[in-house]
Amino acid sequence: MTTMETSAPTGQEPPPVRDWPAIDLDGTEFDPVLAGLVREGPLTRIRLPFGEGWAWLATRYEHVKLITNDPRFSRAEVARGRVTRLAPNFAPRPGSLAWADQPDHNRLRKPISGAFTVGAMKRLRPRAQEILDELVDGMVREGPPADLVERVLEPFPLYVVSEVMGVPGTDREQVHDWTRQIISLSGGAEAADRAKNGLYGWITEIVRARARSAGEDVYSLLAGAVARGEIGEEEAVGLAGPLQIGGEAVTHNCGQMLYLMLTRPELMARMRARPDERGPVFDELLRWIPHRSTVGLARIALEDVEIAGHRIAAGEAVYVSYLAANRDPEVFPDPDGILPDRDPNPHVAFGNGHHYCTGAVLARLQLELLVDTLLDRLPGLRLAVPPEDVEWRQQTMIRGPRTLPVIW
Repeated sequence: MTTMETSAPTGQEPPPVRDWPAIDLDGTEFDPVLAGLVREGPLTRIRLPFGEGWAWLATRYEHVKLITNDPRFSRAEVARGRVTRLAPNFAPRPGSLAWADQPDHNRLRKPISGAFTVGAMKRLRPRAQEILDELVDGMVREGPPADLVERVLEPFPLYVVSEVMGVPGTDREQVHDWTRQIISLSGGAEAADRAKNGLYGWITEIVRARARSAGEDVYSLLAGAVARGEIGEEEAVGLAGPLQIGGEAVTHNCGQMLYLMLTRPELMARMRARPDERGPVFDELLRWIPHRSTVGLARIALEDVEIAGHRIAAGEAVYVSYLAANRDPEVFPDPDGILPDRDPNPHVAFGNGHHYCTGAVLARLQLELLVDTLLDRLPGLRLAVPPEDVEWRQQTMIRGPRTLPVIW
């Protein structure tokens, strides 16, 4: 990576390099390190716990949107270096959309795009509701107290994504076991690696088995694209893995949403009193919730680029913070408040540019079903423990409650 001295500013001195350790935060507190970087911004420089060197960090809405839409910043180039990062392990797979630039990204995304359209989600909705009702029925039969994460929030996205992907009924428990192990904090890196190898091996077999399938599930669509020579088999497997595992974000975003409703009576009252107007509240909660630790994936500048008076030199790494962009006071008045009727609300909770979340429509469907069903079926829903006793996930990239004990 380019040294600090080569990043000569165009209008001002380069900011100091700030260490950004992985902090375990309870509740929905905004990361205090990020808050400090926002105050120093709009462009700062950070060093994360792993990798090498430092990277630029953009925290303003306009700069986040610029960088994520600008082809001068490459995701693919990150895989060729040792960029400072949050995660210790770094092994991008061929076919992974997260690491693809255009036009490769569109080539990889095209075969599966039909499975995640608004129309496809409308067709999925009745089956998703049926799955959710069965889970809630079981919880109600056993009676309170119950852990919402264990009984509903974790299994529901796993089951729904298996419907979309086309996982055979006979294989679902095994696939779900692998998925749980991959995202679990228990068992360590070796157990997670074994689960990944098992899952990706299974995906390879299912893609091969569906080469002549006319189905509309994701595995059939990928198999068809491989058979037509549009993508390689290894790319199909790399595409499918993150989609199969992707329910984790729904589990923990919804966990945070429900925690906020259960600890803010005025928010719960608003949701219950105006059930037909919950859409804006979902958007506001998506904007406000601190859904991850530090930052996601970096980009590399392919040429010198000037932003906010600083020159980002070719070869330097750049991160954007969607969390910070969603709290930009220039775009969101009273950014730290939760305003249920905020309008407009152009949040970037699902990303921006061609790396906008593939499963955003699916995630939104699941979040709405979960909150609507739990609030409508359990009018007495409340926490079974004091708010400060709710346990939160630790040492993880995706934030959320580890357990959510409730009574009703």
